[in-house]
Amino acid sequence: MAKIELKQPVVEEISANVKDAQSVVLVDYRGLTVEQDTELRKQLREAGVTYKVYKNTMMVRAFKGTDFEALTPYLEGPSAAAISTTDATAPARILAEFAKKADKLEIKAGVVEGTFYDAKGMQTIASIPSREVLISKLLGSLQSPVTNFARVMNQLAEKGGAGAAAAE
Repeated sequence: MAKIELKQPVVEEISANVKDAQSVVLVDYRGLTVEQDTELRKQLREAGVTYKVYKNTMMVRAFKGTDFEALTPYLEGPSAAAISTTDATAPARILAEFAKKADKLEIKAGVVEGTFYDAKGMQTIASIPSREVLISKLLGSLQSPVTNFARVMNQLAEKGGAGAAAAE
């Protein structure tokens, strides 16, 4: 069997993973202990993020013609890809948080929702809360004026109603 026939399934696997991906983050994992790597994989898996080590040449072939082609210059040395199809900021958030404990983990670059970011840009992306947190903050801010209005109306009713307030 020719070498290219052996590599084709791996390239197809990577292509399938990035086809509907909202974000792909490349990391250099050199120096991580087995325990650290296991913990990182567990955290990523719980967040629905695919984390896998592929050969750089395979990723170059799979990224060709996609938004993730911008990552090609960063595919040098050991590289692992964290791929998320649901939460665009999850890989960056988890990897950046984990890198604080494991200083050997280095974020190389990433593509989030079609936009390329270098390592510094990925740190900024990591500071963005998850979609669920942002929605709950929005709902909280929308609910606040309604709650305040209801409180004022309740106080008016306790003092004798709106008619008494208008007579004053």
